Amino acid sequence: MHSLTKRSRLAAAAVGCSLVLAACGGGDSDTATPGASGAAKLSGTIQIDGSSTVAPLSEAAAEGFQEDNDDVKVVVGTSGTGGGFEKFCAGETDISDASRPIKDEEAATCKAAGIEFEEITVANDGLAVVVNKDNPITCLTVEQLKKIWEPGSKVTNFNQVDPSFPDLELKLFGPGTDSGTFDYFTDEINGEEGASRTDYQPSEDDNVIVQGVQGNKGGLGYFGLSYVEENPDALKAVAVDGGDGCVEPSTETVLDGTYKPLGRPLFIYATTKTVERPEGLAFLEYYIENSDEIAEQALYVPLSDEQKKEATAKIEALKG
Repeated sequence: MHSLTKRSRLAAAAVGCSLVLAACGGGDSDTATPGASGAAKLSGTIQIDGSSTVAPLSEAAAEGFQEDNDDVKVVVGTSGTGGGFEKFCAGETDISDASRPIKDEEAATCKAAGIEFEEITVANDGLAVVVNKDNPITCLTVEQLKKIWEPGSKVTNFNQVDPSFPDLELKLFGPGTDSGTFDYFTDEINGEEGASRTDYQPSEDDNVIVQGVQGNKGGLGYFGLSYVEENPDALKAVAVDGGDGCVEPSTETVLDGTYKPLGRPLFIYATTKTVERPEGLAFLEYYIENSDEIAEQALYVPLSDEQKKEATAKIEALKG
């Protein structure tokens, strides 16, 4: 892993002399005070919650940002994408991590509460389907995954999925229903968001899923690709056949679009009031300017050139 580039975020546009500090949700902001050099010094608290998939990115961004701005405290929680939006729309947080776009009903809840926000794409990820290291299976089709995970599925053994598969009792692990990963997987595999069998062990903590699959020879689960990269000796990611043959999940296959249908963008949502605070805008600017290093440090797929261009343009517009 490479450490993040240390850069000052005290640009005049971000901390202009006429900027008014706005209180926001769970965070707080203190008046900027002149430093020894005469430049304004950022301070305050930025509250982040939401997707456990996006959390490592926000944690890496927070770590690098706080190295240059030690009077700013960035707190990152992991209550899942859905749980994060509940807090966000209740005004309890400043930024919401999300592994899927905000739903219409969630946006409506925010609007009713007077919470305006900006959506920013920060990285890409692939959902990895994993099995125990001792399982000989190397590839699953979308149809086979649906057969396993669809609502009402009675599949309890791998050989019920395909007669050529081993006679091995199936033990399922996956994210809970508040997870954006759950929403994305069920939509892409089962054809409807939230449609899933319920007799599996759910957890909002991906490390629990890792341990479950690792501890059961018939274990099978799914979560973000980064958790496979973090646990290369504990699990085996199987290739997925989306119709054009078996493709293994990797940075390259996610970016080139061949790992389908389980490649996806990752987002953060920031309230307008957070953007209006100098430390809030500075953090968002740092996040995008250092997104390549942040993604590499957190073991995610960086933004494509086009995504980076769009995100940078959005930050520049917010500064303006």
